[in-house]
Amino acid sequence: MPEDTTPQMPAVETPKEMPTLPPPPAAVPRASLWRWIAGGLRTALLRTPGIDATPAPWQLLLLVLLPELLWAGISRLQVEGPAQLNALAALNPLWTLGLLAWLGWCALSGRAASGGLARWFALATWAMLPGNLLLTLLYVGYSRGWLPSMLASTTGYWIIFGTACAWIVIALARFTAREVGSRWRVTLFVPAFVAMLALGFWQLINSEERVWSPDASAASAEPERPRLKLTQEVFEQQQALWDRTVNGIAGRRAGQPNVYALVFAPYASEDVFLRESRMVTQLLEDRFDAKGHVLHLMNHATTTDTLPWATPLNLERAVAALAQRMDRDNDLLVVYLTSHGARDHKLAAAHWPLSVPWLTPEELRTALDGAGIRNRVVAVSACYSGGWIEPMADDHTLVMTAADATHTSYGCGRLSELTFFGRAMFNEELRKTHSFETAFAAAVPLIREREIEAGKDDGFSNPQISVGEKIRPLLDRLAQRLDAAGK
Repeated sequence: MPEDTTPQMPAVETPKEMPTLPPPPAAVPRASLWRWIAGGLRTALLRTPGIDATPAPWQLLLLVLLPELLWAGISRLQVEGPAQLNALAALNPLWTLGLLAWLGWCALSGRAASGGLARWFALATWAMLPGNLLLTLLYVGYSRGWLPSMLASTTGYWIIFGTACAWIVIALARFTAREVGSRWRVTLFVPAFVAMLALGFWQLINSEERVWSPDASAASAEPERPRLKLTQEVFEQQQALWDRTVNGIAGRRAGQPNVYALVFAPYASEDVFLRESRMVTQLLEDRFDAKGHVLHLMNHATTTDTLPWATPLNLERAVAALAQRMDRDNDLLVVYLTSHGARDHKLAAAHWPLSVPWLTPEELRTALDGAGIRNRVVAVSACYSGGWIEPMADDHTLVMTAADATHTSYGCGRLSELTFFGRAMFNEELRKTHSFETAFAAAVPLIREREIEAGKDDGFSNPQISVGEKIRPLLDRLAQRLDAAGK
């Protein structure tokens, strides 16, 4: 057979199967910043957030930081006048955000990896915002004395505080339950969140650092205030001064009731207390025949060489020293306290770098009872000083205070010459009469009128007085004698 010379077609290779490519990832759903904020606030009202998206990184950053900035801004109201920001103190509470994110991650479990944690964290931050704002406004209003008397009371304050905390916990628990869908995870989340909340409040209350503090540079035009420098020489000098002061108490004049006095001004940072305590000391010496019978305890850098420090221990020792000179059954002891006052009715004390405990009415009462001094006039010029009435009152005591137990007094700022109470009661009315009751009755309407003129916006200070029936005869005899002597 002849050879086939027909050209052969080349074999065609069967194409290999092409690999299957994964489908392109679905676009991550996004929402505007305002929708996130609205969703978080809906969650705070126990409603569904109405948003099914994942926040962009920049949105998450803003959603977390904006409430913190708002909180810091409202906290600025705590300081009257110029203030400076303590950045470190502002950063201190941020650990709660990290712990909150970790609690959310634990609760969400597998959903956290798919963007659920970012969504939960963004909405949870704003779900807590209304309750946190209520707590911040409550704290600012309480510290500035802006709250109405019903809320300023201990019961009213804690009712609002508890309500705000419960609001935060319920809103976040309800939202987390919707997101998680696991009852046991929510059951573990809620007590852990409550513990975190309690720890955060504990840090805020007990921290000595505040986010805002008075701006010292604003007073740069003023002369620099003198400062106490603690040295061994100062301590030895104070001890020698104490001995000279106590030994210099004059003996009593026989045949008549004598007036002794203790003037106590423990707050060194405000010059008004220095001026007021000097005025009261001079008044008692001149008008109440107490020359040589007055112990003036003062915290101020300018009086370190001349006056003993105003500390609770020195007060106790001063009461005991006066008791040794007095006829404790028939003489009169006048105690004048002037300082800032706290809602728990402690008398503020400050003499940095010396550490001075705050004085309580119970401590003064214990010192007077322990010394056996029967007849007492106690005047307290401080905010919330009405809380001293009940602890100090008895049949042999007259107690008067610059305010009631729930209101601030007025005139204790650094630019004040005298407090409103000290000015009206001691510098004015007691220069017209020797009767404490008469002077008090005349001083109260003056104080009210001046507080209205000054724009005091947290209510009338409402000075208080309590007069024991058994001290009235002694005070009447004393007033008659001083009137007759032309004092």
